[in-house]
Amino acid sequence: MAQFISFILSLLFFFFQLTNGAYNIMNFGAKADGRTDTTRPFLSAWSAACASSQPATILVPRGSYLLGPTNFKGPCKNTKITIQIDGTFIAPSNYASLGPSSHWLYFDTVQGVSIYGGTLDGQGKGLWACKAANQNCPAGAESLTFNNAKDILISGLTSINSQLYHVVINGCENVMIQGVKIIAPGNSPNTDGIHVQQSRGVTITRTGIKTGDDCISVGPGTMNLWVEQISCGPGHGISIGSLGKDLQEAGVQNVTVKNAVFEGTQNGLRIKSWARPSYGFVRGVVFQDAIMKNVQNPIIIDQNYCPHNQGCPGQHSGIRISQVKYSNIQGTSATQVAVKFDCSAVNPCKGIGLQDVKLTYQNQVAQSFCKNADGTTGGFVVPPSCL
Repeated sequence: MAQFISFILSLLFFFFQLTNGAYNIMNFGAKADGRTDTTRPFLSAWSAACASSQPATILVPRGSYLLGPTNFKGPCKNTKITIQIDGTFIAPSNYASLGPSSHWLYFDTVQGVSIYGGTLDGQGKGLWACKAANQNCPAGAESLTFNNAKDILISGLTSINSQLYHVVINGCENVMIQGVKIIAPGNSPNTDGIHVQQSRGVTITRTGIKTGDDCISVGPGTMNLWVEQISCGPGHGISIGSLGKDLQEAGVQNVTVKNAVFEGTQNGLRIKSWARPSYGFVRGVVFQDAIMKNVQNPIIIDQNYCPHNQGCPGQHSGIRISQVKYSNIQGTSATQVAVKFDCSAVNPCKGIGLQDVKLTYQNQVAQSFCKNADGTTGGFVVPPSCL
């Protein structure tokens, strides 16, 4: 009798949640044991929320949930879906079951989705080891991707050990990423923290990133990007690019990076393009209030990127770089050349501005390097400008 009453109460609670727009994945068959595949229950909860005519919340209670490649497809009838994650999603330990999919959690053509809290564990170690051994490995999967989406919020999420990029924003509009933590070893390949491309109106704030590639990478077609209060390291810094891989490529404009701290990174503030023809551009960039702690290339524009010397030797970058301002950049360089502008011979950098820059190398005056770069300086600039 007691079991029957308990069953009835559980059933009533389940229907109460449905009628109030709350969908607990446990009620769709999920188990928080880290072993039972949660893909189908999660997608069932998503389908219910997506079809709802009122704001809906998908609840992920505390615990560990095994999750395979999961595609959250839109458009939805509902344009206000909250995913509250109090637990941890774990990718399959066998990287081969996830790697061929290219994506782990993939949101496509959705609007008004908010993700709060939780942890994504991509379990990328096995794939990294495979790549280090030069074996026949899959490319790997991005942990969290939003594609062709609008009005997105990612808040308080932690992403660890992604196989590839941790968070990807592609073809999106009006995205807020705040209070996110991203963690992967410094030697993990292609584990960019946050990658933004073909998107506009993206804000990234109060985020700490430790990874094996760019902390934040900015791809073609990015407009009106705001990045503030970022800690980066280990990693390859904050990079616009690489750009110019294709001849026909959308430009990057109106990018602001403020209040960033780089510690032990390969680069600090970088713009990078392939040494090959392209109709792309970078303009209207502000780098402001950054602290460098033992960074190899604190300030760098590299328009002679040519990995493995394939497809670009003897060519020049077509990317047109202009109106890039550096203001209040302080700290230490791990190499003697702290400021490097290595620009294209056919499209020199124009309108570069240095204001109140102080970078030292081993308690000595560092050096600047300029090639095909034109601009102005103001205030206190160390190392002395070569513009």
